[in-house]
Amino acid sequence: MRPRPPPNYLAGYPPDLVAPVLRLIDQDQLGAVLLKKYPLAHEVRTDKALYDYVQGLKGEFMRNVGQVSKVAFDSKLRVIRQALGTHTSISRVQGTKLKSKREIHVATVFKEMPPEFLRMIVVHELAHLKEGAHDKAFYQLCCHMEPDYHQLEFELRVYLSHLAAGGQVLWSATPGAGAFFDEVE
Repeated sequence: MRPRPPPNYLAGYPPDLVAPVLRLIDQDQLGAVLLKKYPLAHEVRTDKALYDYVQGLKGEFMRNVGQVSKVAFDSKLRVIRQALGTHTSISRVQGTKLKSKREIHVATVFKEMPPEFLRMIVVHELAHLKEGAHDKAFYQLCCHMEPDYHQLEFELRVYLSHLAAGGQVLWSATPGAGAFFDEVE
């Protein structure tokens, strides 16, 4: 049985954007380029901190959308097989009332990424609370909450391509984890 090729995270992007990324991967320089642009990981490490972070963004941009009852990092989300985050809305009958519960789960890979990437995925999942489909209104809402949304999504996909090509994890909660790339520059 042949091993499956890694997913192509840059599928659908124009060749003039993808070619430089592939060249940097071939030259083993992509990690250094990403670390130069995004030198530090964010400080949101716990589910409580993530909940507070999501509530802060929601309060700033989406006050009229219903409450989010749970926000958590989810180790069961696999970047390769599923998604980077999920949103769920569960309705239950309790007596004569219909109770709605909304949850946001973010893949644990985001525990060790730059704050810009965490914001991008949280904005994406928050936008789903109002807009279900990935349509024009959805992306307009994402760009309202994060003006650089599309660029950040692309650069996150670049990082995932780096990992899929066998590249090293670039950010870590452990101090000095990116030291290898400091020597490359």
